[in-house]
Amino acid sequence: MLTSLPDQTTDAPTAPPFARRPTTPAVQLGHAPDPGVLARLSALPTMSMPDLQSMWRELNGSEPPRYNRKFLESRLAYRIQELAYGGLKTETRKRLDALVSEIEAERQSPASRRSSSPEQNLLVGTRLLREWAGIEHTVTVLDSGFEWEGRPYASLSSVARAITGTRWNGPLFFGLRSTSKGGR
Repeated sequence: MLTSLPDQTTDAPTAPPFARRPTTPAVQLGHAPDPGVLARLSALPTMSMPDLQSMWRELNGSEPPRYNRKFLESRLAYRIQELAYGGLKTETRKRLDALVSEIEAERQSPASRRSSSPEQNLLVGTRLLREWAGIEHTVTVLDSGFEWEGRPYASLSSVARAITGTRWNGPLFFGLRSTSKGGR
């Protein structure tokens, strides 16, 4: 024998859990969907580009960016909903501002401006091979620099100079960096 709870009826079929979820963001946030907002959102795909650009100026108070139609539609849809239902919470805005400040501070620090050189990325014991003037030269990476023909060198550039007799960019000479502006 089946018994039902007092607030349930046995006549009506129950919908699966996924069917009972709200379908619009406004409903999920606890707002009743505004028919005016829904009408404006559904009109966006049928509007001309000049009309979309005009709406952008009206809603944002600035010239629209020169992006494609889909970008404008998505940004306008967000702005329409933001004005109707509210934007980001104060805590969220503060957190985003803090993250932006953190990123800007990292970008301005001298350490972040330095790019890691290919020499810094080599593991101790790595052997670099380079043929020059028909002779194959082998350089070994050490903790404190490099070794070529049993002699220590502070940088790959000093090794390249010892091999060629002219000034070279060491990582470029050993093929660790590609030329971007021409050069040797």
